Amino acid sequence: MAWKKSPPELIATFVKAKPEDPAVQQRPMFGYPAFFLNGKMFAGTFQDKIVVKFGDDRSIPGAKTAKGFEPMPGRPMTGFFVVPESIVKNPAKLRAWVEHAHDYAKTLPVKKTPAKKPR
Repeated sequence: MAWKKSPPELIATFVKAKPEDPAVQQRPMFGYPAFFLNGKMFAGTFQDKIVVKFGDDRSIPGAKTAKGFEPMPGRPMTGFFVVPESIVKNPAKLRAWVEHAHDYAKTLPVKKTPAKKPR
């Protein structure tokens, strides 16, 4: 199964929802745009979807019914949810979902980079 590129308009919508936090980095994950904080991804695009990481806190409106994210069938990404299309089409609501994911990312420990082995 070949993955499709995200449509340019979806990428533009996603980028506009980026939190103002200067610590947030935008870089690719699986070849798709994603937002990272302290080395951990908290939001991204995947094909024609936007996904966010909430952990257990799904208190933001609409999140309780959001589908879990599986980049490959049977391979879920724990804590990640697909943002419903109705939220994606509303910039203020999308920004709120991405901010909620950003707030969750702030609670996570900094990702440690593995030490390089001497040659």
